[in-house]
Amino acid sequence: MATRWGLCGAGKISHDFSVAMKTLPREDHQIAAIASRSKARAQDFAKKHSVPKSYGSYEELASDPDIDIVYLGVLHTEHWRVGLLFLRAGKNVLCEKPFAMNSSQVKDLVAAAKKNNVFLMEAIWSRCFPVYAEVRRLLAEEAVGEVKLVKSYFGSPQLHIPRSVQKELGGGALLDIGVYCLQFVLMVFDGERPESIQATGALLDSGVDESVVVVMKFSRSRMAVCTFSIAARLPNDAVISGTKGSVEVRGPMHCPTTLVLNGKKAEYPLPEPCLPLNFTNSTGLRYEAEEVRRCLLGGLKESPRMPLADSVLLTELMDEIRKQVGVVFGQDSQ
Repeated sequence: MATRWGLCGAGKISHDFSVAMKTLPREDHQIAAIASRSKARAQDFAKKHSVPKSYGSYEELASDPDIDIVYLGVLHTEHWRVGLLFLRAGKNVLCEKPFAMNSSQVKDLVAAAKKNNVFLMEAIWSRCFPVYAEVRRLLAEEAVGEVKLVKSYFGSPQLHIPRSVQKELGGGALLDIGVYCLQFVLMVFDGERPESIQATGALLDSGVDESVVVVMKFSRSRMAVCTFSIAARLPNDAVISGTKGSVEVRGPMHCPTTLVLNGKKAEYPLPEPCLPLNFTNSTGLRYEAEEVRRCLLGGLKESPRMPLADSVLLTELMDEIRKQVGVVFGQDSQ
């Protein structure tokens, strides 16, 4: 049986997700429904992507019995509210990153998933890429010896994009792209909580972070440095340095196709899209769809690639970084 997907949100990421799905076998995956707050947008999306059902409300999708999993592609300011709607309706959920606005909201989502005995995963698609699988294999083999330092950079000029700069839309570098740098570090250090974290950053007039540098110290004198910005283009790579060498994940580190181990390069090409994409390497969204199907078929309630404990820790780190840098959202006082 194919995994039947219901898409929540008819925006850019849902478009790319649908295009990525077309690179997978139809007998494994099908998009069964699309829901938007605008019935017209849902119908346009359904027509463009050959989706059989379109809904003009999220509630209709939540009550559709013929959906195996909901892909939550709405703005992250809405993740908590809409995520709870689907989880309480007994739906499995793959929720776009960042999971929610703060760790309190994330813990609510995790608790709702457990209470309703459903699958929940934060869509850190990076974790499902073949390059990341190879990084985990190399680390397990101690291919670079003992890891001493991890560096991760992500900078993309986005000051012209409203959702990147406006506080009420959950803007700032941290929640949009810094999350990728931090999740990489947590993967390398196997979900360990850092012993210390120091962050400094520059804010926009709107009160969100424009550029941030984070230094973390882990047990056994291991360090990590993350730099991210919505004002400047950065190398967007990630480097793991150890006592016997280094592994470099070439940019774009959040959806990579190139890995370099001690100077030796390996390529992991992506399939070509059938329609133009909104974001870089989006056919790679297929990997997280495959991971979700694997989990559902195995009866799992979370993904070992991106466990819920990693998502909680990730958001707690982001809360601490925001506190140090001075970014406060309205959701923090709710």
